[in-house]
Parts: sequence; structure tokens; C-alpha cells
Amino acid sequence: MREVAIIGIGDTKFGELWDLSFRQMGIQAGLSAVYDANLTGDEIDALYVGNMSAGKFIDQEHIGALIADYSGLARDHIPATRVEAADASGGLAFRQGYMAVASGMHDIVVVGGAEKMTDVGDVQSTEIQATAADQQWETSFGATVASLHAMIARRHMFEYGTTREQLAAVAVKNHRHGALNPKAQFQKEIKLESVIKASPVAEPLGMFDCAPVSDGAAAVVLCPLDKARKYTDTPVKVLGSGQASDTLALAHRESITRFDATTVAARRAFKQAGIEARGVQVAEVHDNFTISEILAIEDLGFFPKGTGGKATADGLTSLGAALAVNTSGGLKARGDPMGATGIAQVVELVYQLRGEAGKRQVAGAEKGLAQNVGGTGATAVVTVLGRVN
Repeated sequence: MREVAIIGIGDTKFGELWDLSFRQMGIQAGLSAVYDANLTGDEIDALYVGNMSAGKFIDQEHIGALIADYSGLARDHIPATRVEAADASGGLAFRQGYMAVASGMHDIVVVGGAEKMTDVGDVQSTEIQATAADQQWETSFGATVASLHAMIARRHMFEYGTTREQLAAVAVKNHRHGALNPKAQFQKEIKLESVIKASPVAEPLGMFDCAPVSDGAAAVVLCPLDKARKYTDTPVKVLGSGQASDTLALAHRESITRFDATTVAARRAFKQAGIEARGVQVAEVHDNFTISEILAIEDLGFFPKGTGGKATADGLTSLGAALAVNTSGGLKARGDPMGATGIAQVVELVYQLRGEAGKRQVAGAEKGLAQNVGGTGATAVVTVLGRVN
């Protein structure tokens, strides 16, 4: 397989984007990435778009063709493919684009992700997000994505002694990072007490333990590494890519305090990259709930199982630590437009590895990792990126 590089990135602000339609967001992010890569439209060979549920959020399916059309690429009849894996749609779209370039099938590939979630009410949005869980065994009995993660949190607290304060520390840290990100949905720090006393959602999780409903889009451009210098002086290499699946329903797993798909995907990505977890300086992990980040940093091998909460509370995942986690603010503060999330994680890592992250820059960052999860861990995609010296 060929070595692959990221040569362009682009993203919109995340949040309640009332003035932008779904297609406008996608095009804005895509054109920014193409411009960043110094490309012309004639050079693009293929388009992959991560999107979870435009059919329910905005009554629009056939997303690949839609974005190709309004990007001006339909005239060249390039193949445009929509990729869906619940909240992992963006990460999986990136992996598909990576494999297309690595295999030699295509040379220049644009990978985007977009979701327009705020056009429906809160109740409908909750119902749509719950389609990422098992309809027969979970949602038909009233389970929501939040309540399923609350069960995970409660069990983690029982098994490992994780505290309410440690869960809250994830939100406090990510809002502190998000305050440094001009494109984050929430750019304001919060206090531990505010997280703990916030309105309950699903005990022990409160409002500040949950990522917001968001609109937004992000995009990257991929090409063979040996051609990357033609387009940019700061290419970022894709060192490893791993994907794994698990049962859709939590009840069918041996344990709900770990996401085995994350562990397996990470093992595959690290093996391909030729590094171990300790070789990573910056990570963007899937923190749709505070417990999700704690599971992620354990399952990825950054901290022993059961110690993720303490590590967070002790500042071991904050800017300035040996491992900085969710420097963008994560899903919690940057926002979580579900189809765009996995691509936005990659975009943040590229900013970091280029040294372009501004006030949230991780000094000397050479290796970065993105972990994107679908549902309650039924799909996991892990990507390892490296700076090209």
C-alpha cells in the first residue's frame, strides 16, 4: 500500500448555525480544505461524505450526490459516496478515503463530514440519535443514548470507584480547552460545582456531562505522501488506521465498562503506525458524554483500566501534560454535529501537528490520535497521524 498524507483541511464553526443550510456548511468546509491544499477541482478523483441521519434531520438522503452537485464536482462525474456509522460516520469516511488513496485506486480524495441537527426539536433530536442504539433490545423499551451512557457511568463508578467529581473534571477540562478554540460551540470555562449541580439528564449524568446538539462540517484532502510536497510544505502523514465492531446492544457484551472495539481498532492502528500509546502527545477522543472520555483514554491504553477519572482530575490530560486530550474542546465544548465529528478530530490534529493551533498548541507535538465511536461502542475508528519533518 502507498503512504498517504493530509494536504488540506477546512471546517466551519460548530453550533446553532441558523444562517447556513446543510449543503452550505458542507461546501464551505470542503472548499476551505481544497483551497488549503492548493488544488483545483479538476484534480479531485473522489469524494467521501460522513453523515449519520440527514434523512431524519433535514429530510434529505442521497448526500454524496448532493455535495458533489453543489460543490461543482458533478460536472466531472466524480464518484461521491456517503458513509454512515452513527456518530462514527466521519471517522469511517476518513478511513474509506485513506484506503482509496493507499490502494492506488485514487490519487486526490476529499473527505468531508456534515450534520445539521438543530432544525428539529429536542425530543425529535433525542429520538434520532437513539437510532444509533439497538432498536429491538434498547430503544423500544425507552432507552436513550444518554441513559445507556448513564448505565455505563454508574457501573464504572461501582467497579472502579470513579467519582462524580472525576466525571465532572472531564467537562471542566474540555470547556477550558474549548475556550481557546474560536470555532468551538462553547468558548467559556465552567466550574466543577456547576457541572455537579447542573440539571439531571440521566443519573449520574447532568446537562454539562453531555455534548450539545450541533450543526457543522469539516473536510480534509488526502493524496499519496510522495506527491504531497507538490501541494503543501506541511503535509501530515497517516501513520495508522484501525476499525472494529462490537455488539449493538450493551446487554450482549461481556462488560459495559470498556469498549472492546476501541481497544482492537487502536491495536490495529498502533501496529500499522509502529508505535505504542505512549508515543502520542495529543489525542482527540469521543467524549459525547464525560464517561466516554474516561473509557476512551483507558481503552486506548493511555491509562490503566479504572484510572481514567483520576488521571483527568489530576490534570494528566490537560494542555501542558505529557498527553493533551481534546485540545479542540472535544465533542463536549467544540460541539458534536455527528457526521462531522470524526473529520473535525482529524482537522484539530493537523492543526496541532503543523504547529498552527494557536493558544491551545501542544508544544513539540509529533504524533496524534483520533478515536471516533458509533453509538455505545458498536463501531470504533482509530487514526494515528504524524508530523512530516
